[in-house]
Amino acid sequence: MPEFLLADWLGTPVWFWGVFITLVLALTAFDLGILHKEDRELGIAESLRLSVFYIAVAMVYGVWIWFERGADLGMKYYTGYFIEKALSIDNVFVISLIFTYFAIPRKYQYRALLWGILAVIVLRGLMIAGGAALVEQAYWVLYLFAGFLIVTGVKMLFTDDSDPDLANNAAIKWIARHMRVTPDLHGQKFIVRVPDAKTGKLALAATPLLLALVVINLADLVFAIDSVPAIFAITTDTFIVYTSNIMAILGLRALYFALAAMIHRFHYLKYALAVVLIFIGSKIFVSDFLLGGTKFPPLLSLGVTLGLIAAGIGYSLWKTRGDETEPAAKA
Repeated sequence: MPEFLLADWLGTPVWFWGVFITLVLALTAFDLGILHKEDRELGIAESLRLSVFYIAVAMVYGVWIWFERGADLGMKYYTGYFIEKALSIDNVFVISLIFTYFAIPRKYQYRALLWGILAVIVLRGLMIAGGAALVEQAYWVLYLFAGFLIVTGVKMLFTDDSDPDLANNAAIKWIARHMRVTPDLHGQKFIVRVPDAKTGKLALAATPLLLALVVINLADLVFAIDSVPAIFAITTDTFIVYTSNIMAILGLRALYFALAAMIHRFHYLKYALAVVLIFIGSKIFVSDFLLGGTKFPPLLSLGVTLGLIAAGIGYSLWKTRGDETEPAAKA
């Protein structure tokens, strides 16, 4: 193997990053170029199969990390992955509201989500790189992350959910002030040329699909404020933080179509996630101040996380077993 591939980048050999980036590009190309080359509505059965496929890929990738980098990092990867996957269920609800607000047909939603997730891969990378730099310079930043997670978890336990106010969204207003926006969709296009009302010349204009894409990415940044500190509270290994985050996000497109119509049935998962955030935040203080710096057992952390998420999903489905399926978005 060439020497430069063995060199460390952010604490991990370059070839590990190369394998991961190649996998992400291959999955994206396969998804967009082969599975969904034409715009069409994705059915629930197909989205479930695709969700299982992405989860299987993430699990196999975790096994590879386990054997190549050790059981400790392998368990931390799985813990981070499951937390991010569970948190993404909240994303599904918000994305559904955004698509409904902009009246985006289901056959265009998948492609919009794909481009959104490509943007998220870059944005999460920047956030994680910034977080890693902070933690490396000052360990006490982890205590801030941990405290933030505990406060967030407590707020989730005692605060009612509220729908985002899209009509007064600052990003939408800014785009509307600085760029022409067409009232109608133009297929899968984000930007089109339309005649100027004053001059009659063709001018660039944003479509509702672009507005939906922008708002979805802004919503993800808000969710990342919870998920990124949560994974840093599990491990400060930048490679594990980034890969577990991105592997969970890659399957969000399929997860959306599988769950959007029944997202109301996961209402009680919120409380399980709140306890998970409190647990993840607390274990840093427990390790450093009660256990004298002894690391919290990764296997116990993974087991508690999985148990809480499974209990939240199971209780939600049992509690809402008589509820009817709600429509996800306009077709």
